[in-house]
Amino acid sequence: MPTRQSIRAWMKENPRIKRWTEMLIMNPRLSRPRWYVRWLAPLYQHRGRHSIIYSSVRMDTPPFRKFSLGEDSVIESFACINNAVGDIVIGNHSRVGIHSIVIGPVSIGSHVQLAQGVVVTGLNHIFSNPSIPIDMQGVETKMVEISDDVWIGANATILPGVKIGQHCVVAAGAVVCSDVPAHCVVAGVPAKVIKQLK
Repeated sequence: MPTRQSIRAWMKENPRIKRWTEMLIMNPRLSRPRWYVRWLAPLYQHRGRHSIIYSSVRMDTPPFRKFSLGEDSVIESFACINNAVGDIVIGNHSRVGIHSIVIGPVSIGSHVQLAQGVVVTGLNHIFSNPSIPIDMQGVETKMVEISDDVWIGANATILPGVKIGQHCVVAAGAVVCSDVPAHCVVAGVPAKVIKQLK
């Protein structure tokens, strides 16, 4: 049976088939999987035992990227999960709060709590050429890594490429644009370490 990597390599060698397949899976105008792909999502997503995804969650998770939710983890109402440009892996006993947004590539550890309205994104738009509209310049991605035992307060934003160490607290409303060392509290815009946790 072919692996995910071998299928991707084959698609790269056949750009016409790749475009046709992407059109069947994703609605380019709406930037989300087509209704029949969303309907089949439970068949290709990994959901751990006793995990819960509320029915109002917007799951933009096409099958050509990985989505994995660990055991006893919860994605609360009106959240948005989007792995169209990068894999999303969420560990055990973690929670994505109401109205939160997670855009891959993102790795979230175990016992991680995202409060309400948190944005975690590994995606950024390219805007370097002023003579081309931003929406036509494409996107770039950088992996976001959130270690085990992290609490991210309401309305915080975690930007592409950030790594957050173990046992950290990100204060409500913080904008995290650089790595966070383990065992500390960060706050502010941009977020800075304000306290060490022993």
